[in-house]
Amino acid sequence: MYFLNYLDRTAITSARLNKLEDDLNLGGSQYNTCISIMFVGYLLMQLPSNLMMASHKVRPSIYMGICMALWGVVSTLTAATQNYIGLLLVRFFLGIAEAPFYPGALFLLSIFYTRKEVAARLAILYSANILSTAFSGLIAAATFATLDGVRGIQGWRWLFIIEGTVTVVVALVAIPILPDHPLTTAWLTEGERQLAHERISRDTVEQSTRLGSVAALKLAFSDPRLYLLALMQNLHLSASGFTNFFPTVVGTLGFGQTTTLLLTCPPFVLAAIIGPLYGISSGRFNERTWHITAGMSLAAAGFAIAASTLNVAARYVACFFFAVGVYAVNSCILGWVSATLGQTMEKKAISLSFVNMAANASYIYTPYLYPEGDGPRYVMAMGAEAGFAGACVLCAWALRFWLMATNRRLRRIQSEGGLTYAY
Repeated sequence: MYFLNYLDRTAITSARLNKLEDDLNLGGSQYNTCISIMFVGYLLMQLPSNLMMASHKVRPSIYMGICMALWGVVSTLTAATQNYIGLLLVRFFLGIAEAPFYPGALFLLSIFYTRKEVAARLAILYSANILSTAFSGLIAAATFATLDGVRGIQGWRWLFIIEGTVTVVVALVAIPILPDHPLTTAWLTEGERQLAHERISRDTVEQSTRLGSVAALKLAFSDPRLYLLALMQNLHLSASGFTNFFPTVVGTLGFGQTTTLLLTCPPFVLAAIIGPLYGISSGRFNERTWHITAGMSLAAAGFAIAASTLNVAARYVACFFFAVGVYAVNSCILGWVSATLGQTMEKKAISLSFVNMAANASYIYTPYLYPEGDGPRYVMAMGAEAGFAGACVLCAWALRFWLMATNRRLRRIQSEGGLTYAY
């Protein structure tokens, strides 16, 4: 589901190579605005959606399945757009329809897996994002090569038709498979439901009783650690702003359309392999800070290389560095959010959605780091993303020292062997 979530969202980046801008008469920064506007709709829906899921007012399995079908329909409608305004509207509503899935998936994983387990599961989930980025170019290349002009329809329109239709079909299949809450998932036995609930209860630091929506909002937003984690994830996703322009960046290496789309695949395949291993390592050692430091440092090195040379081989190697480095740390940060701000189910849901909202706000402004005339090195974008990576590392170390102080306080007031925060 997340593979298709990201595939539908980023199909526009491949469509750009098949004359989408020419066919819709886009000029200036209009393409960049169409990228950005999706995240305005995306941000508006995340917090209310996760609050609703945590409140037991909806069944997550049905709710997420319906949302997926809706974004599939909206994505398909992109094929019918004829101008800038049409594309802008479709992208805005795509953001609204897609918004519930990712924070909802994070929340579901966090209420079924313990603090040591969740980072690896989040990494596996996020690998779908990476693989989507890897294979979107291959799917687009095949579509453009075989369907461009068939029945008088441009290849980029076929791309949206095919991917959107597949999404709707998968959504209908997913509804009976997805879980609800630990105590209400229909396909678990009574004993399994109770075990799932008790595992998370025993693993929660400073656990509180369930709260109503207003009280949960107050509890979440009165915790200053939320804002540091939100800033950290915002900087992380700001550093991954290259995602929406990756085919364009690879295109500056000087190859043709099909070769360019094929070359977008290997960096993300490697990232998809390393990402889950990174998450497993973080969970096994119950460690976050050094993992984030290593990953973002590798990414910063990649951005520096890409900005400083026109050598084709060096710049393609740089693509591997920043793709692997940025994507590896995502599960570490989100696992840290779940483990640090999970005192109640409602607070956890709010925190995950708020952090994801703050992070995705980066996609509103990062497209403007890639003006069309700034290629091939995109010095402004690469320099900014290296800076974002460095600032993300500083946030991780700040939180580490903060939690070390909190743990010292907890050890003074609780019995020996009590739970403390991981960093």
